[in-house]
Amino acid sequence: MKHTILRGAVALTGTAALALGTVAPADAARAGVREEKKTVQWLAGELGEGDLLVNEQYDFTDVGLSLDAGFALKGAGRKGAVARDIATAAAGQVASYTQGGEFDEGAVYAGATAKLAAFTLLVSGDATDVDGTDLVAQLEGVTTDEGPSAGRIVDQSAYGDYANTIGQAFAAVALSRSGSAEGGSAVSFLLQQQCEAGYFRLPLTADTDAADQSCDGAEGQPSVDTTALVLTQLLELDATEDVTAAVDAAAAWLGDLQKDNGSFGTGVDGEGSNTNSTGLAGWALASVGSCGKARKAARWVKKLQVAGKHSDTALADEVGAIAFNRAAFKAGNSEGITVETRDQWRRAATQAAPSLQNLSKATCKQ
Repeated sequence: MKHTILRGAVALTGTAALALGTVAPADAARAGVREEKKTVQWLAGELGEGDLLVNEQYDFTDVGLSLDAGFALKGAGRKGAVARDIATAAAGQVASYTQGGEFDEGAVYAGATAKLAAFTLLVSGDATDVDGTDLVAQLEGVTTDEGPSAGRIVDQSAYGDYANTIGQAFAAVALSRSGSAEGGSAVSFLLQQQCEAGYFRLPLTADTDAADQSCDGAEGQPSVDTTALVLTQLLELDATEDVTAAVDAAAAWLGDLQKDNGSFGTGVDGEGSNTNSTGLAGWALASVGSCGKARKAARWVKKLQVAGKHSDTALADEVGAIAFNRAAFKAGNSEGITVETRDQWRRAATQAAPSLQNLSKATCKQ
């Protein structure tokens, strides 16, 4: 059986419900629709004419971030068509996004391949035929098939291997859901990236032939973002004993790391609270039924969401956008979202939006 997960859900629920005191679930849900639309519509509005996000500062189409937006938008049923449009547009970029082309001849990028394959499957597409490319076969081609690192994804590139645990999580889902023979080993190698404390480290070992992962030093630093993202992908897999144990340990680690005000930092000492980490952690905690902690995270994120009350600031036309942190929100109020800062606001919104569904007790069930 599969776990139940609010996959990229943005059925957001609003603080208006909290202000009304005792509110019937249906009323709370209707109040939530208004909050949902703010961020969902802002994200959808950021998509260019080609249904993908374009980084105006550096003048390139950001397929990876577009897929992140698609994961967030997919949870809102009426925006399912937008997510499918993103998948179609991304399919047209399959070669430039997942392969090296003339720039890196013969290269195949494992993380990008895994992410696009997983998203294609999410929108009920065929990952074996993405604009003529069999992404499942391409992913199998960059997955180690024997030895101590069986199941590990590895970039094929003249510039080195940059595959990481997040890409490994997408690969585990894509290969498992497509029925690939490599699915089991991909899942197994993913689980090896979990440290004893419960968190998942971001880097895979530099030695592609070594299975053991060190959780000491810089490579083993705790990562809220990585742990939360991996947890949500683990919930897409069959609930084996090993997967369930990994989910429980990751959720416990995340819960213990939450600050009193509901926020999360990245997990690295000295890093301040931000909506990326708080949003991802809140989304993950809600998906395992830790509703109290998820609600606290959502309330903190909500404070950094642009609302109608900001109509007399430079953010008047950005209702629904979510700032990375308090400093970014303050700068936005005075300067607006600029070409230089828009990428950060987009990334914050795509990672934080799913958590806002937990503002109401009507949407998070323990």
